[in-house]
Amino acid sequence: MQSTVPAVGVKLAAEGVVFEVASLYAALAGLTDRRHARGIRYTLAHVLVYILLAKLAGQDRLSGIADWVKYRQETLAQLLGLSRPRTPSLNTYRRVLGQSIDIEEFERVVRDFFAALPEAGTSRERAMDGKTLRGTIVTGQMQGRHLLAVFLPSEGWVELQVEVGSHENEISAAPGVLKSLDLQGKVVTGDAIFAQRDLSQQIVEAGGDYVWTVKDNQPQLRHAIEQLFQTETCLPGTSPVITDIQTAQTLEKSHGLHIPAKTITHSG
Repeated sequence: MQSTVPAVGVKLAAEGVVFEVASLYAALAGLTDRRHARGIRYTLAHVLVYILLAKLAGQDRLSGIADWVKYRQETLAQLLGLSRPRTPSLNTYRRVLGQSIDIEEFERVVRDFFAALPEAGTSRERAMDGKTLRGTIVTGQMQGRHLLAVFLPSEGWVELQVEVGSHENEISAAPGVLKSLDLQGKVVTGDAIFAQRDLSQQIVEAGGDYVWTVKDNQPQLRHAIEQLFQTETCLPGTSPVITDIQTAQTLEKSHGLHIPAKTITHSG
């Protein structure tokens, strides 16, 4: 049985977001319920709303979700208009996620709900990252279900995520993901694995910019970047070559302690 929550594409920023719980319930009410009608004590939408609210509060495991809901059952009953407060058991959550819904349909409905909120999608940064879902590695195999997602860090939700096939990797899946998005005026960020020429060119041609981490997995690229930003040694009577490189430094202070300066360099 599943003990963790599927990647529903929502992890809101620290300041949170305002939405109507009833509207979320209405969106989830349209999901296909695979359970038999006999013996059902909770509607599918009720169970899934509880799961999502607990997940937004930081609970990632079903045991934590069950406890979180139990401690807030009266408040949740008022929000959902229930006649009396009651909460599902841990096994109910497991059965719903493991047998009663189509996970991909669930993920899509949740993503579409948060994407429709006011001001959603207006931030510039798009963080691309991949991860393997916990609890999906089958005995005898090395890797479970792997997803590649484009996340909006300042808003806290996933704009798009796809499953990486068994015969591909994040690099080969990334072009298709980015092609499905509007990158005009956006900045795509990612780890060193995405620092690829073709991928960078695709983003620029789509009207966006990119910021990649560069590590020792590409020693020649890292060396070239280090050379580019080294201070130029000038002969007497000469001056450095004029470039379009701009550099800015920031110095942060925290409780009287100096934190090392950050250097941000831009080249047109």
